[in-house]
Amino acid sequence: MRRLMIWLMIAALLLGTVGLTGCSDDGQDVSESVPGENDGADDGTNAGNSKGSKESKGLFMQVDKATGRMLIRRPEQETSATMGEKGSWTIFVYLCGTDLESPMFKGGSATDDIKEMKAAAADDRIRFVIQTGGTTFWHNGDMDEDMNQRFVIEGGKLIKVSEEERVSMGKTSTLAEFLKWGVKNFAAEKMGVVLWDHGGGSIEGVCWDEYDEDCLTLREIDAALLSVYKTMTDKFEFIGMDACLMGTAEMANIAASYARYMYGSEEMEPGGGWDYTAIGNYLARNPNANGAELGKTVSDSYLESCKKQGDGEIATMSVIDLSKVDKMVERFNTFAKSMYDSAANSVTFSAMSKKIKKIDNFGGNNKSEGYTNMVDYGGLLTACADYTTGSAEARAALRDCVIYSVHGSDHPNASGLAIYYPLEVQTQAELKTFESICLSPYYLSYVDKRTQGFVSAGEDYEYDDDTWFPGGFWSWLTDYDEDEEGDYEYEEDDGEYWSYLGDSGETGQSPYITFYEEPQVDEDGIYYFILDDEGYENTADVIAYVYTLTEDGEGYIEIGETYDLEADWDEGYFADAFDGYWLSLPDGQNLATYIVDTTDDYIIYSSPILLNDEETNLRIRQTYDGATTVEGAWDGIGNNGISSRNIVKIGTGDTIVPMYYSYDWDDGEDVYYGEEYDVEGKLTVDYSPLFEGEYLYSFCIDDIYGDYYMTDPVAFYVDADGEVMFGN
Repeated sequence: MRRLMIWLMIAALLLGTVGLTGCSDDGQDVSESVPGENDGADDGTNAGNSKGSKESKGLFMQVDKATGRMLIRRPEQETSATMGEKGSWTIFVYLCGTDLESPMFKGGSATDDIKEMKAAAADDRIRFVIQTGGTTFWHNGDMDEDMNQRFVIEGGKLIKVSEEERVSMGKTSTLAEFLKWGVKNFAAEKMGVVLWDHGGGSIEGVCWDEYDEDCLTLREIDAALLSVYKTMTDKFEFIGMDACLMGTAEMANIAASYARYMYGSEEMEPGGGWDYTAIGNYLARNPNANGAELGKTVSDSYLESCKKQGDGEIATMSVIDLSKVDKMVERFNTFAKSMYDSAANSVTFSAMSKKIKKIDNFGGNNKSEGYTNMVDYGGLLTACADYTTGSAEARAALRDCVIYSVHGSDHPNASGLAIYYPLEVQTQAELKTFESICLSPYYLSYVDKRTQGFVSAGEDYEYDDDTWFPGGFWSWLTDYDEDEEGDYEYEEDDGEYWSYLGDSGETGQSPYITFYEEPQVDEDGIYYFILDDEGYENTADVIAYVYTLTEDGEGYIEIGETYDLEADWDEGYFADAFDGYWLSLPDGQNLATYIVDTTDDYIIYSSPILLNDEETNLRIRQTYDGATTVEGAWDGIGNNGISSRNIVKIGTGDTIVPMYYSYDWDDGEDVYYGEEYDVEGKLTVDYSPLFEGEYLYSFCIDDIYGDYYMTDPVAFYVDADGEVMFGN
């Protein structure tokens, strides 16, 4: 009987009784104020990263500067009741196909996941409800790239329910209308939301529409979820991101208002993503499962799928108990206050900056692949533990939140959530977005102070955090615009404060790096330098760069980074320890290699190449005994800030052309291309001596503010026996 009712409802929808536009606002009101929320509104106490004295209709956070105490209030429903029959599940999948679907030869990822949903065990209590869009081509005959369409998958059948002319999947209203429609027409005892597509971490968000080049930011997701939440009498059981880099503390803080659990990956997700057949089968067998139990299946099946594709090492996935997030955020605020206060001591600030730079990070964060600036949240807490109070308590709160997680060997210490930290600030827009989602004004002040140090370029400056505490309070308000239907839209602030960043960028000659002995080659042919006390305090890391000369002698070509140097951090002494070996293709062409990550067992490099005439990056894993493995090709972070998802395997028929940065003697920069190499069989990379000839070597000294100092390159010679000799 129940199956008949579902089919009758779908038939009604097909006849147009329910359209694609959102349903009317006939639900319960969300609490629109909290005690103290508007106190002192006229004197600015509702400022901070809010826009003024509007009432908060959703999440409200406030910190009293005098006490450091944090208040958190989340939207509430006036009535609480389950919305469907016992044992029923609806999973709403916001399927933004983008270029994961559209490419003719290596696309189709969204279509593959639809097939997985259809292949799950038939059960009339379990259904997937899908909205499609955001791609220029579908690899199936059911979907139309010129339309936004809605489908139901139940009992192994895909049924189109409605469609309308294409609108951007990166708009708040598109997500809100889909979920309001879905909850009204396909309510269940337990309901989940999946945001499917590319992700870019806390700053860039998720669901990048290929037509409009727009994506959903975290605040836009919040506005959309708030719009639907007030039409509901229960929370979503889970909110999950089948997308790269979205398992973040900032995302968890958003999701905690609307769901019981969150699923997400700290690291990029390979193109196959979640295993929807495993998810559907598990629910068919266990319809009374809760979000925590389902999350374990999501995580385990995802890791197994990654292993089958050969991408198990990079995988991460976590299940977050969102009821514990408020405590996690409160403990983070206490920790961040201590972190910011401790940074007033320059020695302590230096020590924390050095350790933070070494923690696990996600999505590349290197010259070849681009920057996401997402680091491991637990790693951040641990890095600062010796210099702060509250680290242990914050870590305990984090562990309470992360109730299940899986990870591959590349991230053995992944804590389950990532958090934003500006390893390299790209634009002031990035900091403006960070301000709007930051979990604590003290962490915001720490990042602000560090950025001002970067901009001041060594000149004295005094930092004052009063900007974030007008009237003595910092407030995080959901002061969203409300349309006639009661839906919310996030209007982004102009971010004028961050205009001080201007056109500031890396100089390559950081004034913070100063020497007791300048870089030089000694009489024994050793290239070295010794930092003075100030330079040592301001140094975060030291690596080396190696170059080969152009054939005409008019410039030099960068072949990459290496940690082949001697580093005595106690004395501030650094010297070359280069053995003359480098990674190369089987035809002998050296690859330009950039360090992605280092562990106790191996180093991961990225090398820019053309793969079949398309720019990408070769991922190479090298153990310390010299053994190498090619993991595949990854496009890195796009100009839109969104992470590529596919790790492309390379084999017979593929053509590789190495790419290099090249420079003339006046510091003009260009790109140099190597020769074509035709791959036969499984691609291998050699670790062998450089060819006999003259090369150049420079130290790159990173400062604690985000700039660096590049020493003048000095010549070294590799002889016929592979011996390395510095100096003339």
